[in-house]
Amino acid sequence: MITYESFVLENGLKVVVHEDHSSPMAVVNLLYKVGARDEQPGKTGFAHLFEHLMFGGSKNVSSFDEPLQFVGGDNNAFTSNDITNYYITVPSANLETAFWLESDRMMSLSFDPKVLEVQRSVVIEEFKQRYLNQPYGDVWLKLRPLAYQKHSYQWATIGEKIEHIEEATMDDVKAFFYRYYVPNNAILVVAGDVTLDQVKTMSEKWFAPIPAGSPVERSIPEEPAQDDYRLLEVEEDVPVDALYMTFHMSGRSGETYHAEDLLSDVLGRGKSSRLYQSLVEEKGVFNSLSAYVMGSIDPGLLVIQGKLNDSFDLQEAEEAVWQVLENFKLKGVDDLELKKVKNKAESTIVFSEMELLNRAMNLAYAEMLGDLSLVNSELEKLEAVTSKDVFSAAERILQRSNASVLRYKAKR
Repeated sequence: MITYESFVLENGLKVVVHEDHSSPMAVVNLLYKVGARDEQPGKTGFAHLFEHLMFGGSKNVSSFDEPLQFVGGDNNAFTSNDITNYYITVPSANLETAFWLESDRMMSLSFDPKVLEVQRSVVIEEFKQRYLNQPYGDVWLKLRPLAYQKHSYQWATIGEKIEHIEEATMDDVKAFFYRYYVPNNAILVVAGDVTLDQVKTMSEKWFAPIPAGSPVERSIPEEPAQDDYRLLEVEEDVPVDALYMTFHMSGRSGETYHAEDLLSDVLGRGKSSRLYQSLVEEKGVFNSLSAYVMGSIDPGLLVIQGKLNDSFDLQEAEEAVWQVLENFKLKGVDDLELKKVKNKAESTIVFSEMELLNRAMNLAYAEMLGDLSLVNSELEKLEAVTSKDVFSAAERILQRSNASVLRYKAKR
């Protein structure tokens, strides 16, 4: 059970406080409700670019890392299709340093053209190294637009094309910042060796003077239900053939999400899963094979992916996967098998919450979903899933008409 208290500043900034005095450390986690899904076609990759720009200095702080290192702190950030999250870990005695730094870059980010050019170059190089010049690196650049026809999940967090980053102007950057990097589009979680009164005082001092922005109104296109099997075959210079299959499923707050999540675990989490046992251990079609869900806020994807052994081709391997899926839809899952994957999922949650930073992130994410109490309901929701629920999820999702398949062939 994660304890918390919360309040809202007049400028709309939501602040959540989690007290844990077991060690003299504190976490300041600032989540901005902006990700790649908020970008416009032709101008993608901006959320990820801003993850870098926010470390490029602000009006009163030319180097973000130096003041933190001076007081024994550490920081980082990540961007997804749904959110951008910045976090600082610092000795609690130096908590105010973290407030000063985060508030200053929210209030007055540096729009130095040199900073933009440096970070633009960094992001372009990352695009090349991680997505274009790495084996299988472009999988999601190919698979997302295959699975999504309308929704902005159709491009990866890095962006759809390098050109979108290359052509970003300072006016584009400023417009994105002033729309999304505002107090009323952010959630601040302060956790650890802190008190509610202390956080209120510092929040009022450092964040309250920052003006609210215009309300963020999203008009993200809804993805229509998929009703056709989609196949993309590519041939690239990679070590072995690989297969990727996606199936549309509910979003993170959907009523059936946890059943669909456990379905993916039964199918492909670990060496005791259905797919691994049948197609890796018994038949040797794949040398690796797994299944998972994307966990997206909006309706997302259940993914099956694996790398083949040389004696099998991609079409043959895909049909072998379909046989396992069809067999699952015929026989379902028994209570013992479901209990095993529930135990794994629940232990993952419990162990993750041992880390203060994870608790802070989970609180921020729950608040972003619209209900802080969700942070303590995951175990209950998982436990409530029945074998029938998982079977129904399989019947609903694991259909050829709901599948987008990428056959990634190695050049011989």
